[in-house]
Amino acid sequence: MDLTAYRAFTAALIASLETDPQVLGLIALGSMAERGRQPDRYSDHDFFVITESGAQERFRQDLSWLPDANRIVFSIRETAHGLKVMYDPGHLLEFAVFDRAELSEAKVNDYRVLLDHGEITPLIEGLAARPQEDAASPYSPMRDLLMVFSLLYVGVGRYHRGERLSAHVFVKHHLFHHLLRLLVKMIPAPDQKRLDDLDPFRRFESVYPALGAAIDEILLQEVPASALSLLNLTEQTIRPLMPDYPVRAAEVVRQYLERG
Repeated sequence: MDLTAYRAFTAALIASLETDPQVLGLIALGSMAERGRQPDRYSDHDFFVITESGAQERFRQDLSWLPDANRIVFSIRETAHGLKVMYDPGHLLEFAVFDRAELSEAKVNDYRVLLDHGEITPLIEGLAARPQEDAASPYSPMRDLLMVFSLLYVGVGRYHRGERLSAHVFVKHHLFHHLLRLLVKMIPAPDQKRLDDLDPFRRFESVYPALGAAIDEILLQEVPASALSLLNLTEQTIRPLMPDYPVRAAEVVRQYLERG
């Protein structure tokens, strides 16, 4: 979808909701908010709808309020509040419908208030200002590092047992939630604000191009080779920055990976 069509859909969405007395707010999220970056041809529409209490399930079940609803080819109830909806030109919507009380469960970074008929703006501002990490459990680089070691160990073990699909999930998915967050937390970058603090995968390679390219190459390897490469990358990047780097633990994991 080009930018003109994208913005036309946004305008149609606003027009569809702004006269409904049960709609309290519409919040654009991510690239739809156009805060520092414009949507491109790969962007979906990502938004929250806030309704009067008791009306939210109607908006989740009956999608006739969406623009061009007759062109919807499928919808998925992804969470208690959220859906994915696909249109026949291949355009995707990802949205959630909340009442005011349910909205407190949401997480927000980039946003723009498109409709506010119920003092929604202060609620969204509060969500955006809320730390994404639990203040009672501050970030621990050591925890992420040891999770990397653990997931390398489990993934390679499953690979050699013959559970190759599970091995790929451990080494090339679960592990990266910890490794990418660890790299971002430990290695400063000039344009780090471009990263998505809700998803460590988003825009990583544009902020850390050399690391992103290296990791992309590693992901093309088979699990045993990629596991060793990831351990090497972790040692090269994190060990110099962590005085209490667990050297013996890394050695034990390396010996296990090399044994095969």
